[in-house]
Amino acid sequence: MEKKTGILNTFIRYGKLLFVFLKMSLMAQLEYRINFAAGVLVETGWLLIKLLYVAVVYRAGIKIGVLTPDHILLFIGVYILLTGVYMLYYPNFTSLTTMIRDGKLDMYLVKPVAAQFLVTMQRLDLSLLVPDAVAGIVMIGIGWHRAGLPVTVGSIAGFLFFLVCGALLTYSLFLLPHLLVFWTTATNGIADLTAAVWDFNNMPQLIYGKWMQRIGTFLLPVFVITNFPGLFLMGELSAPMAVWGVAAPIVFFLIARAVWNQAVKNYTSAST
Repeated sequence: MEKKTGILNTFIRYGKLLFVFLKMSLMAQLEYRINFAAGVLVETGWLLIKLLYVAVVYRAGIKIGVLTPDHILLFIGVYILLTGVYMLYYPNFTSLTTMIRDGKLDMYLVKPVAAQFLVTMQRLDLSLLVPDAVAGIVMIGIGWHRAGLPVTVGSIAGFLFFLVCGALLTYSLFLLPHLLVFWTTATNGIADLTAAVWDFNNMPQLIYGKWMQRIGTFLLPVFVITNFPGLFLMGELSAPMAVWGVAAPIVFFLIARAVWNQAVKNYTSAST
């Protein structure tokens, strides 16, 4: 009982810290409103480019197996929504190189809070989240309705559950390549590589061949992130895949945590 209480208190503590980071980040961004507006405009431009996929799908009337254009719209909506969540904390990943090179990481390692949490969540960019979240939710709603998918308590709960699982998996899976900065200075291609892998996930996995689906589901599980919520709604998510959808975020979090601990153990301060 005491152990459960301790875990709950830890979650509450980190939840409060996350809220503080969000509040401070918003205050900092509103202090420079032009930068905030510019971030929204840039992300909106990216959104318009992605919407071209939707226009092409509907114009061509593409139907792939069980997927209609409306199903594809829902999948792309999930992708865009989770892109916004990913972009919320992504700048922290890219700044890790500078923190290690300048020795700024030192002060995080002595704080009475997990350094990984502080480093990866200290700055939250709402200008990148807001447009993606709004567009993604609208696209999901339209695709859900037009595809005639069930709207029940169970379907909504299951969809949201796998959406959360996908968001959690995104954090660990895409943090891993950025941790390479602890061992090598040749990190210029990491951001490009992770962006390419993420964009590979902007269409339903069913359009790819079986081997590509297996790689994207088990080895590099990007398909788990944005496909499983939609597949659940369509009744196309088997029980073993559903179990993997829950297990993958846990497995990759443990891997990311182990790699982080090993990286910090071998870390040599640039200030010494």
